[in-house]
Amino acid sequence: MWSDTDASAEPADLQRHPDTRIPAERLRRAIKGRGTAWAVPHRFSRSSRESFDDGWGTMDAECAGSADDATEAGLNAPGDDNPALPAASTPAPVPAPPATEILQDVASSILSKVESPDIAFDLSINPYRGCEHGCIYCYARPTHSYLNLSPGLDFETRILAKTNAAELLRKDLSKPGYQPQSINIGSVTDAYQPAEKHWRITRSVIEVLAEFQHAFSVITKSSLIERDLDLIAPMAQRGLVATYVSITTLDPELARTLEPRAPAPHRRLRTIRALANAGVPVGVSVSPLIPFLNEPELERVLEAAVEAGATSAFSVVLRLPSEVNPLFQDWLAQHVPDRAERVMARVREMRGGRDNDSRFGTRMTGTGVWAELVRQRFEKACARLGLQRERSLLNLQAFSRPGEPMVPAPHQQVQLPVQQALF
Repeated sequence: MWSDTDASAEPADLQRHPDTRIPAERLRRAIKGRGTAWAVPHRFSRSSRESFDDGWGTMDAECAGSADDATEAGLNAPGDDNPALPAASTPAPVPAPPATEILQDVASSILSKVESPDIAFDLSINPYRGCEHGCIYCYARPTHSYLNLSPGLDFETRILAKTNAAELLRKDLSKPGYQPQSINIGSVTDAYQPAEKHWRITRSVIEVLAEFQHAFSVITKSSLIERDLDLIAPMAQRGLVATYVSITTLDPELARTLEPRAPAPHRRLRTIRALANAGVPVGVSVSPLIPFLNEPELERVLEAAVEAGATSAFSVVLRLPSEVNPLFQDWLAQHVPDRAERVMARVREMRGGRDNDSRFGTRMTGTGVWAELVRQRFEKACARLGLQRERSLLNLQAFSRPGEPMVPAPHQQVQLPVQQALF
Protein backbone atom coordinates (compact mmCIF):
# COMPACT_ATOMS: atom_id res chain seq x y z
CA MET A 1 0.00 0.00 0.00
CA TRP A 2 1.24 3.45 -0.89
CA SER A 3 1.30 5.95 1.93
CA ASP A 4 3.97 8.25 0.43
CA THR A 5 5.60 8.86 3.78
CA ASP A 6 9.22 9.71 4.44
CA ALA A 7 11.59 7.56 6.44
CA SER A 8 11.55 8.45 10.11
CA ALA A 9 15.29 8.84 10.12
CA GLU A 10 17.84 9.27 7.38
CA PRO A 11 21.33 7.76 7.30
CA ALA A 12 24.06 10.04 8.52
CA ASP A 13 25.56 10.40 5.05
CA LEU A 14 22.23 11.73 3.72
CA GLN A 15 21.74 14.39 6.39
CA ARG A 16 22.92 17.94 5.85
CA HIS A 17 23.40 20.77 8.30
CA PRO A 18 21.62 23.91 7.04
CA ASP A 19 24.95 25.70 6.58
CA THR A 20 26.80 22.82 4.94
CA ARG A 21 28.09 23.56 1.45
CA ILE A 22 29.15 20.92 -1.02
CA PRO A 23 32.92 21.13 -1.58
CA ALA A 24 33.91 21.80 -5.18
CA GLU A 25 35.91 18.58 -5.37
CA ARG A 26 32.79 16.59 -4.47
CA LEU A 27 30.65 17.97 -7.29
CA ARG A 28 29.73 15.33 -9.80
CA ARG A 29 30.13 15.93 -13.50
CA ALA A 30 26.78 16.27 -15.23
CA ILE A 31 25.87 13.59 -17.76
CA LYS A 32 24.02 14.74 -20.82
CA GLY A 33 20.44 13.55 -20.78
CA ARG A 34 20.52 12.47 -17.12
CA GLY A 35 19.24 14.24 -14.05
CA THR A 36 22.18 13.11 -11.95
CA ALA A 37 25.50 11.34 -12.36
CA TRP A 38 25.42 10.20 -8.76
CA ALA A 39 24.44 6.67 -7.80
CA VAL A 40 23.65 7.96 -4.33
CA PRO A 41 23.56 5.13 -1.76
CA HIS A 42 20.08 4.37 -0.57
CA ARG A 43 18.99 4.19 3.03
CA PHE A 44 19.33 0.40 3.14
CA SER A 45 22.83 0.29 1.64
CA ARG A 46 25.43 -1.73 3.49
CA SER A 47 28.58 -0.77 2.04
CA SER A 48 17.44 1.17 -28.48
CA ARG A 49 13.99 2.74 -28.29
CA GLU A 50 11.40 3.75 -30.85
CA SER A 51 11.13 7.45 -31.56
CA PHE A 52 8.37 9.88 -30.68
CA ASP A 53 8.08 13.65 -30.78
CA ASP A 54 9.20 15.03 -27.43
CA GLY A 55 9.94 18.53 -28.69
CA TRP A 56 13.69 18.22 -28.24
CA GLY A 57 14.48 15.99 -31.20
CA THR A 58 17.07 14.07 -29.18
CA MET A 59 15.15 11.56 -27.07
CA ASP A 60 16.13 8.49 -29.05
CA ALA A 61 19.85 8.96 -29.55
CA GLU A 62 22.37 8.41 -26.80
CA CYS A 63 24.63 11.44 -26.94
CA ALA A 64 27.94 10.78 -28.64
CA GLY A 65 31.07 12.33 -27.17
CA SER A 66 32.45 15.49 -28.71
CA ALA A 67 35.30 17.90 -28.10
CA ASP A 68 32.93 20.14 -26.15
CA ASP A 69 31.82 17.15 -24.10
CA ALA A 70 35.43 16.37 -23.31
CA THR A 71 36.00 19.89 -22.06
CA GLU A 72 32.86 19.72 -19.91
CA ALA A 73 34.00 16.40 -18.52
CA GLY A 74 37.22 17.98 -17.27
CA LEU A 75 39.56 16.66 -19.98
CA ASN A 76 42.24 19.04 -21.16
CA ALA A 77 41.70 20.98 -24.36
CA PRO A 78 44.45 21.35 -26.99
CA GLY A 79 47.23 23.52 -25.67
CA ASP A 80 46.54 22.70 -22.05
CA ASP A 81 49.81 21.46 -20.55
CA ASN A 82 48.39 20.38 -17.20
CA PRO A 83 50.43 17.22 -16.52
CA ALA A 84 47.67 15.77 -14.34
CA LEU A 85 45.36 15.42 -17.35
CA PRO A 86 45.58 13.12 -20.40
CA ALA A 87 47.77 14.18 -23.31
CA ALA A 88 46.14 16.95 -25.36
CA SER A 89 47.27 15.73 -28.75
CA THR A 90 44.53 13.10 -28.89
CA PRO A 91 41.61 13.98 -26.61
CA ALA A 92 40.47 11.02 -24.61
CA PRO A 93 37.05 9.72 -25.68
CA VAL A 94 34.15 10.63 -23.43
CA PRO A 95 32.25 7.59 -22.20
CA ALA A 96 28.73 7.36 -23.58
CA PRO A 97 25.99 8.16 -21.08
CA PRO A 98 24.68 5.08 -19.28
CA ALA A 99 22.06 3.32 -21.35
CA THR A 100 18.59 2.75 -20.00
CA GLU A 101 17.86 -0.81 -18.94
CA ILE A 102 14.24 -1.97 -18.91
CA LEU A 103 13.60 -4.92 -16.60
CA GLN A 104 10.41 -6.96 -16.71
CA ASP A 105 8.61 -6.92 -13.39
CA VAL A 106 5.90 -9.53 -12.83
CA ALA A 107 3.91 -7.65 -10.22
CA SER A 108 1.77 -9.26 -7.53
CA SER A 109 -0.73 -6.38 -7.53
CA ILE A 110 -1.45 -3.28 -9.60
CA LEU A 111 -4.06 -1.31 -7.63
CA SER A 112 -2.38 0.50 -4.74
CA LYS A 113 -4.62 1.84 -2.00
CA VAL A 114 -3.80 5.43 -1.11
CA GLU A 115 -3.64 5.97 2.63
CA SER A 116 -2.30 9.53 2.69
CA PRO A 117 -4.90 12.11 3.78
CA ASP A 118 -3.18 14.65 1.52
CA ILE A 119 -4.24 12.76 -1.59
CA ALA A 120 -7.85 12.72 -2.67
CA PHE A 121 -8.04 9.75 -5.03
CA ASP A 122 -8.55 6.25 -3.65
CA LEU A 123 -6.35 4.01 -5.80
CA SER A 124 -3.26 4.48 -7.93
CA ILE A 125 -1.82 2.56 -10.87
CA ASN A 126 1.86 2.94 -11.72
CA PRO A 127 2.87 0.77 -14.69
CA TYR A 128 6.60 1.49 -14.18
CA ARG A 129 9.05 1.68 -11.31
CA GLY A 130 11.67 4.32 -11.85
CA CYS A 131 11.39 7.02 -14.50
CA GLU A 132 13.69 7.86 -17.39
CA HIS A 133 12.61 11.50 -17.40
CA GLY A 134 15.27 11.97 -14.71
CA CYS A 135 13.61 14.90 -12.93
CA ILE A 136 16.08 15.71 -10.18
CA TYR A 137 13.37 16.77 -7.72
CA CYS A 138 11.22 13.63 -8.12
CA TYR A 139 9.80 12.62 -4.74
CA ALA A 140 9.45 9.03 -6.03
CA ARG A 141 13.22 8.48 -6.22
CA PRO A 142 13.43 6.92 -2.72
CA THR A 143 11.13 4.08 -3.83
CA HIS A 144 14.09 2.55 -5.70
CA SER A 145 15.68 1.93 -2.32
CA TYR A 146 13.19 -0.87 -1.71
CA LEU A 147 14.55 -2.59 -4.83
CA ASN A 148 18.12 -2.34 -3.51
CA LEU A 149 18.84 0.19 -6.27
CA SER A 150 20.12 3.75 -6.07
CA PRO A 151 17.51 6.51 -5.98
CA GLY A 152 20.04 8.47 -8.02
CA LEU A 153 21.30 7.20 -11.35
CA ASP A 154 19.59 3.80 -11.07
CA PHE A 155 16.18 5.43 -10.70
CA GLU A 156 16.42 6.94 -14.17
CA THR A 157 18.43 4.20 -15.93
CA ARG A 158 17.03 0.96 -14.48
CA ILE A 159 13.30 0.93 -15.12
CA LEU A 160 11.02 -1.91 -14.07
CA ALA A 161 8.04 -2.51 -16.38
CA LYS A 162 5.01 -4.21 -14.83
CA THR A 163 4.24 -6.35 -17.83
CA ASN A 164 1.23 -8.09 -16.27
CA ALA A 165 -0.48 -4.85 -15.19
CA ALA A 166 -3.51 -5.21 -17.48
CA GLU A 167 -4.06 -8.83 -16.48
CA LEU A 168 -3.98 -7.94 -12.79
CA LEU A 169 -6.33 -5.00 -13.28
CA ARG A 170 -8.86 -7.11 -15.16
CA LYS A 171 -8.87 -9.64 -12.33
CA ASP A 172 -9.38 -6.92 -9.71
CA LEU A 173 -12.23 -5.25 -11.56
CA SER A 174 -13.90 -8.60 -12.24
CA LYS A 175 -14.18 -9.52 -8.56
CA PRO A 176 -17.84 -9.58 -7.47
CA GLY A 177 -17.13 -7.43 -4.42
CA TYR A 178 -15.25 -4.68 -6.25
CA GLN A 179 -16.85 -1.24 -5.98
CA PRO A 180 -15.61 1.52 -8.33
CA GLN A 181 -13.30 4.04 -6.71
CA SER A 182 -11.34 7.01 -8.02
CA ILE A 183 -8.20 5.76 -9.79
CA ASN A 184 -5.21 7.82 -10.85
CA ILE A 185 -2.59 6.60 -13.31
CA GLY A 186 0.98 7.86 -12.96
CA SER A 187 0.84 9.45 -9.53
CA VAL A 188 4.32 8.15 -8.58
CA THR A 189 6.26 7.64 -11.83
CA ASP A 190 5.22 8.83 -15.28
CA ALA A 191 3.03 6.29 -17.05
CA TYR A 192 4.03 7.74 -20.43
CA GLN A 193 7.80 7.79 -20.00
CA PRO A 194 9.89 6.66 -23.01
CA ALA A 195 9.62 2.94 -22.16
CA GLU A 196 5.86 3.11 -22.81
CA LYS A 197 6.48 3.61 -26.54
CA HIS A 198 7.64 0.01 -26.77
CA TRP A 199 5.97 -1.75 -23.84
CA ARG A 200 2.50 -0.13 -24.18
CA ILE A 201 1.59 -1.13 -20.63
CA THR A 202 -0.26 2.10 -19.89
CA ARG A 203 -2.29 1.68 -23.05
CA SER A 204 -3.20 -1.87 -22.07
CA VAL A 205 -4.35 -0.60 -18.66
CA ILE A 206 -6.56 2.05 -20.28
CA GLU A 207 -7.98 -0.61 -22.60
CA VAL A 208 -9.10 -2.57 -19.55
CA LEU A 209 -10.58 0.54 -17.92
CA ALA A 210 -12.47 1.25 -21.15
CA GLU A 211 -13.70 -2.34 -21.24
CA PHE A 212 -15.17 -1.89 -17.74
CA GLN A 213 -16.22 1.74 -18.29
CA HIS A 214 -14.20 2.66 -15.21
CA ALA A 215 -13.40 6.33 -14.64
CA PHE A 216 -9.80 7.42 -14.10
CA SER A 217 -7.47 10.40 -14.08
CA VAL A 218 -3.92 10.54 -15.41
CA ILE A 219 -1.03 12.94 -14.92
CA THR A 220 1.98 13.09 -17.22
CA LYS A 221 4.74 15.25 -18.63
CA SER A 222 4.74 13.30 -21.89
CA SER A 223 3.34 14.03 -25.33
CA LEU A 224 2.98 10.27 -25.77
CA ILE A 225 -0.47 10.46 -24.18
CA GLU A 226 -1.69 11.80 -27.54
CA ARG A 227 -1.20 8.30 -28.97
CA ASP A 228 -4.04 7.02 -26.80
CA LEU A 229 -6.62 9.65 -27.71
CA ASP A 230 -8.53 7.00 -29.62
CA LEU A 231 -9.29 5.43 -26.22
CA ILE A 232 -9.31 8.51 -24.02
CA ALA A 233 -11.50 10.84 -26.07
CA PRO A 234 -14.56 8.52 -26.29
CA MET A 235 -14.30 7.81 -22.55
CA ALA A 236 -14.11 11.54 -21.85
CA GLN A 237 -17.46 11.99 -23.58
CA ARG A 238 -18.99 9.79 -20.87
CA GLY A 239 -17.29 11.65 -18.04
CA LEU A 240 -14.78 8.87 -17.46
CA VAL A 241 -11.45 10.69 -17.90
CA ALA A 242 -9.61 13.70 -16.48
CA THR A 243 -6.07 14.48 -17.62
CA TYR A 244 -3.36 16.68 -16.13
CA VAL A 245 -0.15 17.81 -17.82
CA SER A 246 2.78 18.85 -15.65
CA ILE A 247 4.59 22.00 -16.80
CA THR A 248 7.27 23.01 -14.32
CA THR A 249 8.87 25.80 -16.35
CA LEU A 250 8.66 27.51 -19.74
CA ASP A 251 12.44 28.02 -19.81
CA PRO A 252 13.92 25.35 -22.11
CA GLU A 253 17.40 25.66 -20.59
CA LEU A 254 16.12 25.13 -17.08
CA ALA A 255 13.86 22.29 -18.21
CA ARG A 256 16.74 20.55 -19.98
CA THR A 257 18.71 20.20 -16.75
CA LEU A 258 15.83 19.96 -14.28
CA GLU A 259 13.86 17.34 -16.28
CA PRO A 260 16.42 16.13 -18.84
CA ARG A 261 14.44 13.46 -20.69
CA ALA A 262 10.95 14.87 -20.37
CA PRO A 263 9.39 16.57 -23.39
CA ALA A 264 10.15 20.24 -23.92
CA PRO A 265 7.82 22.82 -22.34
CA HIS A 266 6.43 23.97 -25.70
CA ARG A 267 5.69 20.35 -26.59
CA ARG A 268 3.69 19.89 -23.39
CA LEU A 269 1.62 22.95 -24.25
CA ARG A 270 0.85 21.35 -27.61
CA THR A 271 -0.27 18.25 -25.71
CA ILE A 272 -2.67 20.33 -23.64
CA ARG A 273 -4.06 21.78 -26.85
CA ALA A 274 -4.40 18.33 -28.44
CA LEU A 275 -6.28 16.97 -25.43
CA ALA A 276 -8.55 20.01 -25.22
CA ASN A 277 -9.30 19.90 -28.95
CA ALA A 278 -10.29 16.23 -28.57
CA GLY A 279 -12.82 17.16 -25.87
CA VAL A 280 -10.78 15.72 -23.01
CA PRO A 281 -10.83 17.68 -19.72
CA VAL A 282 -7.25 18.82 -19.15
CA GLY A 283 -5.62 20.63 -16.25
CA VAL A 284 -2.09 21.82 -15.61
CA SER A 285 0.19 21.02 -12.70
CA VAL A 286 2.78 23.70 -11.95
CA SER A 287 4.74 21.44 -9.65
CA PRO A 288 6.99 21.47 -7.82
CA LEU A 289 7.38 25.16 -7.17
CA ILE A 290 11.06 25.76 -6.42
CA PRO A 291 12.03 29.11 -4.86
CA PHE A 292 14.08 31.37 -7.18
CA LEU A 293 14.07 28.75 -9.98
CA ASN A 294 10.61 28.20 -11.48
CA GLU A 295 8.58 29.97 -8.80
CA PRO A 296 8.91 33.39 -10.54
CA GLU A 297 7.24 31.83 -13.62
CA LEU A 298 4.10 30.67 -11.83
CA GLU A 299 1.70 33.14 -13.45
CA ARG A 300 3.30 32.82 -16.90
CA VAL A 301 2.96 29.04 -16.89
CA LEU A 302 -0.69 29.28 -15.91
CA GLU A 303 -1.34 31.85 -18.64
CA ALA A 304 0.31 29.68 -21.29
CA ALA A 305 -1.64 26.63 -20.14
CA VAL A 306 -4.96 28.51 -20.34
CA GLU A 307 -4.12 29.73 -23.83
CA ALA A 308 -3.47 26.11 -24.82
CA GLY A 309 -6.82 24.94 -23.44
CA ALA A 310 -6.32 23.97 -19.78
CA THR A 311 -9.38 24.50 -17.61
CA SER A 312 -8.03 23.63 -14.14
CA ALA A 313 -4.77 23.84 -12.24
CA PHE A 314 -2.95 22.81 -9.10
CA SER A 315 0.50 23.33 -7.65
CA VAL A 316 2.67 21.72 -4.97
CA VAL A 317 5.82 23.14 -3.41
CA LEU A 318 9.18 21.36 -3.55
CA ARG A 319 9.62 18.34 -1.30
CA LEU A 320 12.98 16.76 -0.47
CA PRO A 321 12.30 13.38 1.17
CA SER A 322 15.15 11.03 2.06
CA GLU A 323 17.68 10.60 -0.76
CA VAL A 324 16.11 13.35 -2.87
CA ASN A 325 17.64 15.92 -0.51
CA PRO A 326 21.36 15.31 -1.21
CA LEU A 327 20.65 14.70 -4.90
CA PHE A 328 18.85 18.00 -5.28
CA GLN A 329 21.46 19.95 -3.33
CA ASP A 330 24.18 18.40 -5.48
CA TRP A 331 22.22 19.48 -8.59
CA LEU A 332 21.91 23.02 -7.26
CA ALA A 333 25.65 23.24 -6.67
CA GLN A 334 26.33 22.03 -10.23
CA HIS A 335 23.81 24.04 -12.21
CA VAL A 336 22.89 27.15 -10.20
CA PRO A 337 25.70 27.67 -7.67
CA ASP A 338 24.89 31.39 -7.46
CA ARG A 339 21.40 30.62 -6.14
CA ALA A 340 21.95 27.33 -4.31
CA GLU A 341 22.12 28.78 -0.81
CA ARG A 342 19.19 31.11 -1.41
CA VAL A 343 17.03 28.26 -2.68
CA MET A 344 17.78 26.05 0.31
CA ALA A 345 17.34 28.91 2.77
CA ARG A 346 13.84 29.52 1.42
CA VAL A 347 13.07 25.79 1.44
CA ARG A 348 14.05 25.61 5.09
CA GLU A 349 11.97 28.69 5.85
CA MET A 350 8.82 26.91 4.67
CA ARG A 351 9.83 23.62 6.34
CA GLY A 352 10.29 24.88 9.89
CA GLY A 353 14.07 25.16 9.59
CA ARG A 354 14.54 21.67 8.14
CA ASP A 355 15.32 20.53 4.62
CA ASN A 356 12.09 18.53 4.57
CA ASP A 357 8.92 18.19 6.58
CA SER A 358 6.95 15.02 5.89
CA ARG A 359 3.98 15.76 8.11
CA PHE A 360 0.57 15.22 6.58
CA GLY A 361 -1.33 18.44 6.05
CA THR A 362 1.69 20.67 5.40
CA ARG A 363 4.09 18.65 3.24
CA MET A 364 2.37 19.69 -0.03
CA THR A 365 2.02 23.37 0.85
CA GLY A 366 4.73 24.27 3.33
CA THR A 367 4.27 26.78 6.12
CA GLY A 368 5.33 30.34 6.81
CA VAL A 369 5.21 33.66 4.99
CA TRP A 370 6.65 32.53 1.66
CA ALA A 371 4.35 29.52 1.40
CA GLU A 372 1.34 31.73 2.13
CA LEU A 373 2.39 34.31 -0.47
CA VAL A 374 2.79 31.63 -3.12
CA ARG A 375 -0.63 30.21 -2.25
CA GLN A 376 -2.20 33.63 -2.64
CA ARG A 377 -0.43 34.26 -5.95
CA PHE A 378 -1.63 30.93 -7.27
CA GLU A 379 -5.24 31.40 -6.21
CA LYS A 380 -5.41 34.95 -7.56
CA ALA A 381 -3.93 33.88 -10.89
CA CYS A 382 -6.41 31.02 -11.18
CA ALA A 383 -9.31 33.37 -10.42
CA ARG A 384 -8.10 35.90 -12.97
CA LEU A 385 -7.64 33.26 -15.66
CA GLY A 386 -10.83 31.35 -14.92
CA LEU A 387 -9.02 28.16 -13.96
CA GLN A 388 -11.12 25.77 -11.93
CA ARG A 389 -10.00 24.88 -8.44
CA GLU A 390 -12.09 21.73 -8.52
CA ARG A 391 -11.18 18.44 -10.06
CA SER A 392 -13.01 17.45 -13.24
CA LEU A 393 -16.18 15.49 -12.56
CA LEU A 394 -15.85 11.74 -13.03
CA ASN A 395 -18.63 9.25 -13.58
CA LEU A 396 -18.05 6.31 -11.24
CA GLN A 397 -21.57 4.95 -11.72
CA ALA A 398 -20.87 4.04 -15.34
CA PHE A 399 -18.78 1.07 -14.16
CA SER A 400 -20.00 -2.22 -15.62
CA ARG A 401 -18.37 -5.58 -16.07
CA PRO A 402 -18.30 -7.00 -19.61
CA GLY A 403 -21.73 -8.46 -20.40
CA GLU A 404 -23.53 -6.16 -17.96
CA PRO A 405 -25.71 -3.30 -19.29
CA MET A 406 -24.01 0.11 -19.35
CA VAL A 407 -25.45 2.87 -17.17
CA PRO A 408 -26.96 5.58 -19.41
CA ALA A 409 -26.51 9.29 -18.82
CA PRO A 410 -27.39 11.34 -16.87
CA HIS A 411 -25.16 10.02 -14.16
CA GLN A 412 -24.03 10.92 -10.68
CA GLN A 413 -20.49 12.19 -10.58
CA VAL A 414 -17.81 12.60 -7.96
CA GLN A 415 -15.86 15.78 -7.40
CA LEU A 416 -12.62 16.12 -5.47
CA PRO A 417 -10.43 19.14 -4.71
CA VAL A 418 -7.84 19.46 -7.46
CA GLN A 419 -5.27 21.01 -5.10
CA GLN A 420 -4.85 17.68 -3.35
CA ALA A 421 -5.92 15.36 -6.12
CA LEU A 422 -2.66 14.13 -7.54
CA PHE A 423 0.28 14.37 -5.16
